[in-house]
Amino acid sequence: MTHLSVNINKIATLRNSRGGNVPNLLKVARDLQGFGAQGITIHPRPDQRHIKYDDALALPEVLTTEFNIEGNPIPKFIDLVNRIKPDQVTLVPDGENAITSNAGWDTIQHRDFLIEVISEFKAHGIRTSIFVDPDEKMVEGAKATGTDRIELYTEAYAKFFPKNPKKAIAPYLKAAKLANTLEIGINAGHDLNLKNTAFFAKNIPQLLEVSIGHALVSESLYLGFENVIPMYLQRLS
Repeated sequence: MTHLSVNINKIATLRNSRGGNVPNLLKVARDLQGFGAQGITIHPRPDQRHIKYDDALALPEVLTTEFNIEGNPIPKFIDLVNRIKPDQVTLVPDGENAITSNAGWDTIQHRDFLIEVISEFKAHGIRTSIFVDPDEKMVEGAKATGTDRIELYTEAYAKFFPKNPKKAIAPYLKAAKLANTLEIGINAGHDLNLKNTAFFAKNIPQLLEVSIGHALVSESLYLGFENVIPMYLQRLS
Protein backbone atom coordinates (compact mmCIF):
# COMPACT_ATOMS: atom_id res chain seq x y z
CA MET A 1 0.00 0.00 0.00
CA THR A 2 1.19 3.50 -0.84
CA HIS A 3 1.55 5.63 2.27
CA LEU A 4 -0.30 8.93 2.73
CA SER A 5 1.65 11.86 4.16
CA VAL A 6 -0.49 14.93 4.81
CA ASN A 7 1.04 18.35 4.17
CA ILE A 8 -0.23 20.71 6.87
CA ASN A 9 1.07 23.99 5.41
CA LYS A 10 -2.48 25.21 4.75
CA ILE A 11 -3.40 24.73 8.40
CA ALA A 12 -0.53 27.02 9.33
CA THR A 13 -1.64 29.52 6.67
CA LEU A 14 -5.12 29.68 8.20
CA ARG A 15 -3.71 30.10 11.70
CA ASN A 16 -1.29 32.83 10.64
CA SER A 17 -4.01 34.80 8.84
CA ARG A 18 -5.58 35.66 12.20
CA GLY A 19 -2.68 35.39 14.61
CA GLY A 20 -2.85 33.35 17.75
CA ASN A 21 -3.02 29.58 17.69
CA VAL A 22 -6.33 28.70 16.02
CA PRO A 23 -6.37 26.20 14.44
CA ASN A 24 -3.81 24.50 16.66
CA LEU A 25 -1.25 23.01 14.28
CA LEU A 26 0.00 20.38 16.72
CA LYS A 27 -3.52 19.19 17.53
CA VAL A 28 -4.36 18.93 13.83
CA ALA A 29 -1.21 16.88 13.22
CA ARG A 30 -2.08 14.59 16.12
CA ASP A 31 -5.66 14.17 14.92
CA LEU A 32 -4.67 13.48 11.31
CA GLN A 33 -2.54 10.59 12.50
CA GLY A 34 -5.44 9.37 14.62
CA PHE A 35 -7.65 9.38 11.52
CA GLY A 36 -5.13 7.20 9.68
CA ALA A 37 -2.53 9.47 8.06
CA GLN A 38 0.77 7.62 7.84
CA GLY A 39 2.95 10.73 7.81
CA ILE A 40 3.03 14.48 8.24
CA THR A 41 4.75 16.78 5.75
CA ILE A 42 5.73 20.42 6.20
CA HIS A 43 7.41 22.84 3.82
CA PRO A 44 8.89 25.77 5.73
CA ARG A 45 9.89 28.69 3.54
CA PRO A 46 12.40 31.45 4.34
CA ASP A 47 9.67 34.04 5.02
CA GLN A 48 7.82 31.56 7.30
CA ARG A 49 4.51 32.67 5.79
CA HIS A 50 2.86 29.40 6.77
CA ILE A 51 4.96 26.82 8.63
CA LYS A 52 7.28 28.54 11.08
CA TYR A 53 10.61 27.12 12.15
CA ASP A 54 9.22 26.88 15.69
CA ASP A 55 6.45 24.64 14.32
CA ALA A 56 9.03 22.33 12.79
CA LEU A 57 10.85 22.06 16.10
CA ALA A 58 7.65 21.41 18.07
CA LEU A 59 6.03 18.81 15.79
CA PRO A 60 8.20 15.82 16.83
CA GLU A 61 6.49 16.01 20.24
CA VAL A 62 3.19 14.84 18.73
CA LEU A 63 4.31 12.73 15.77
CA THR A 64 4.05 8.95 15.91
CA THR A 65 4.29 8.48 12.13
CA GLU A 66 6.77 9.59 9.48
CA PHE A 67 7.96 13.19 9.55
CA ASN A 68 8.86 14.62 6.14
CA ILE A 69 10.33 18.12 5.82
CA GLU A 70 10.40 19.68 2.34
CA GLY A 71 12.30 22.74 1.23
CA ASN A 72 15.07 24.44 -0.65
CA PRO A 73 18.36 23.44 1.03
CA ILE A 74 19.59 26.90 1.93
CA PRO A 75 21.90 26.98 4.98
CA LYS A 76 19.12 27.84 7.45
CA PHE A 77 16.98 24.98 6.17
CA ILE A 78 19.88 22.52 6.33
CA ASP A 79 20.60 23.52 9.93
CA LEU A 80 16.92 23.08 10.86
CA VAL A 81 16.67 19.62 9.32
CA ASN A 82 19.92 18.44 10.88
CA ARG A 83 18.73 19.65 14.27
CA ILE A 84 15.37 17.83 14.03
CA LYS A 85 16.56 14.72 12.17
CA PRO A 86 13.18 13.87 10.60
CA ASP A 87 12.53 10.54 8.92
CA GLN A 88 12.82 12.14 5.47
CA VAL A 89 13.93 15.39 3.87
CA THR A 90 12.62 16.27 0.41
CA LEU A 91 14.74 18.75 -1.53
CA VAL A 92 12.67 21.23 -3.57
CA PRO A 93 14.22 23.98 -5.75
CA ASP A 94 11.64 26.67 -5.01
CA GLY A 95 12.56 30.34 -5.02
CA GLU A 96 12.05 32.52 -1.96
CA ASN A 97 9.01 34.24 -3.47
CA ALA A 98 7.39 31.16 -5.01
CA ILE A 99 3.72 30.76 -4.10
CA THR A 100 4.11 27.01 -4.37
CA SER A 101 6.57 24.54 -5.85
CA ASN A 102 6.52 24.82 -9.64
CA ALA A 103 9.40 22.70 -10.99
CA GLY A 104 11.64 19.81 -10.19
CA TRP A 105 15.43 19.88 -9.87
CA ASP A 106 17.72 19.85 -12.84
CA THR A 107 19.67 16.98 -11.35
CA ILE A 108 22.36 17.23 -14.02
CA GLN A 109 23.11 20.93 -13.69
CA HIS A 110 22.97 20.84 -9.87
CA ARG A 111 24.56 17.41 -9.47
CA ASP A 112 27.56 18.46 -7.36
CA PHE A 113 25.45 20.63 -5.06
CA LEU A 114 22.91 17.87 -4.52
CA ILE A 115 25.62 15.30 -3.83
CA GLU A 116 27.06 17.57 -1.13
CA VAL A 117 23.70 18.26 0.53
CA ILE A 118 22.50 14.66 0.36
CA SER A 119 25.76 13.40 1.84
CA GLU A 120 25.34 15.74 4.80
CA PHE A 121 21.77 14.65 5.48
CA LYS A 122 22.68 10.99 5.17
CA ALA A 123 25.47 11.51 7.67
CA HIS A 124 22.74 12.51 10.12
CA GLY A 125 20.73 9.36 9.34
CA ILE A 126 18.01 11.16 7.35
CA ARG A 127 16.41 9.55 4.30
CA THR A 128 16.62 11.83 1.27
CA SER A 129 14.27 12.52 -1.63
CA ILE A 130 14.65 14.87 -4.62
CA PHE A 131 11.66 16.63 -6.22
CA VAL A 132 11.87 15.95 -9.98
CA ASP A 133 9.83 16.31 -13.14
CA PRO A 134 8.84 13.04 -14.89
CA ASP A 135 11.89 13.14 -17.12
CA GLU A 136 14.08 10.05 -17.48
CA LYS A 137 17.24 12.17 -17.71
CA MET A 138 16.38 13.82 -14.41
CA VAL A 139 15.79 10.42 -12.83
CA GLU A 140 19.19 9.24 -14.05
CA GLY A 141 20.71 12.43 -12.68
CA ALA A 142 19.03 11.81 -9.34
CA LYS A 143 20.60 8.37 -9.15
CA ALA A 144 24.04 9.96 -9.50
CA THR A 145 23.45 12.17 -6.45
CA GLY A 146 23.05 9.22 -4.10
CA THR A 147 19.50 10.10 -3.10
CA ASP A 148 17.32 7.40 -1.57
CA ARG A 149 14.15 8.48 -3.35
CA ILE A 150 12.67 10.87 -5.86
CA GLU A 151 9.36 12.69 -5.55
CA LEU A 152 7.60 12.95 -8.90
CA TYR A 153 6.12 16.43 -9.43
CA THR A 154 2.54 15.65 -10.41
CA GLU A 155 1.09 19.02 -11.42
CA ALA A 156 1.14 18.13 -15.14
CA TYR A 157 -0.55 14.81 -14.41
CA ALA A 158 -3.31 16.52 -12.43
CA LYS A 159 -3.80 19.16 -15.14
CA PHE A 160 -4.28 16.71 -18.00
CA PHE A 161 -5.93 13.86 -16.09
CA PRO A 162 -9.54 15.02 -16.71
CA LYS A 163 -9.04 14.99 -20.49
CA ASN A 164 -6.92 11.88 -20.99
CA PRO A 165 -5.75 9.92 -17.93
CA LYS A 166 -3.58 7.48 -19.90
CA LYS A 167 -1.77 10.25 -21.74
CA ALA A 168 -1.38 12.25 -18.54
CA ILE A 169 0.30 9.42 -16.70
CA ALA A 170 2.50 8.15 -19.56
CA PRO A 171 5.67 10.16 -18.74
CA TYR A 172 5.30 9.31 -15.05
CA LEU A 173 5.10 5.62 -15.85
CA LYS A 174 8.33 5.82 -17.89
CA ALA A 175 10.09 7.73 -15.12
CA ALA A 176 8.86 5.30 -12.48
CA LYS A 177 9.96 2.22 -14.40
CA LEU A 178 13.43 3.70 -14.77
CA ALA A 179 13.54 4.56 -11.07
CA ASN A 180 12.58 0.97 -10.24
CA THR A 181 15.41 -0.27 -12.48
CA LEU A 182 17.86 2.11 -10.80
CA GLU A 183 16.57 1.04 -7.37
CA ILE A 184 15.44 4.52 -6.33
CA GLY A 185 12.32 4.78 -4.18
CA ILE A 186 9.36 6.70 -5.61
CA ASN A 187 7.24 9.33 -3.88
CA ALA A 188 4.83 11.72 -5.58
CA GLY A 189 2.98 14.92 -4.89
CA HIS A 190 1.43 18.20 -6.02
CA ASP A 191 -2.23 18.66 -7.02
CA LEU A 192 -3.18 15.07 -6.32
CA ASN A 193 -6.78 14.86 -5.09
CA LEU A 194 -9.63 12.44 -4.43
CA LYS A 195 -10.45 12.24 -8.14
CA ASN A 196 -7.02 11.52 -9.61
CA THR A 197 -5.06 9.77 -6.85
CA ALA A 198 -6.43 6.24 -7.30
CA PHE A 199 -5.53 6.08 -11.01
CA PHE A 200 -2.03 7.37 -10.29
CA ALA A 201 -1.40 4.92 -7.46
CA LYS A 202 -2.78 1.99 -9.46
CA ASN A 203 -0.54 2.64 -12.46
CA ILE A 204 2.78 3.74 -10.94
CA PRO A 205 4.79 0.64 -9.97
CA GLN A 206 6.19 0.55 -6.44
CA LEU A 207 4.85 3.96 -5.45
CA LEU A 208 5.91 4.30 -1.82
CA GLU A 209 4.33 7.54 -0.69
CA VAL A 210 2.21 10.50 -1.76
CA SER A 211 2.27 13.89 -0.07
CA ILE A 212 -1.05 15.73 -0.32
CA GLY A 213 -1.95 19.03 1.28
CA HIS A 214 -3.90 21.72 -0.58
CA ALA A 215 -6.53 19.45 -2.11
CA LEU A 216 -6.94 17.32 1.00
CA VAL A 217 -7.47 20.35 3.24
CA SER A 218 -9.87 21.90 0.71
CA GLU A 219 -11.89 18.68 0.43
CA SER A 220 -11.99 18.43 4.20
CA LEU A 221 -13.77 21.79 4.46
CA TYR A 222 -16.82 19.94 3.12
CA LEU A 223 -16.22 16.37 4.25
CA GLY A 224 -14.08 16.65 7.38
CA PHE A 225 -10.61 15.22 8.01
CA GLU A 226 -12.07 12.18 9.76
CA ASN A 227 -13.83 11.18 6.53
CA VAL A 228 -11.28 12.36 3.95
CA ILE A 229 -8.25 10.51 5.34
CA PRO A 230 -9.90 7.06 5.02
CA MET A 231 -11.11 8.03 1.52
CA TYR A 232 -7.52 8.64 0.44
CA LEU A 233 -6.31 5.46 2.11
CA GLN A 234 -8.94 3.51 0.17
CA ARG A 235 -7.72 5.02 -3.10
CA LEU A 236 -4.11 4.18 -2.26
CA SER A 237 -4.79 0.59 -1.23
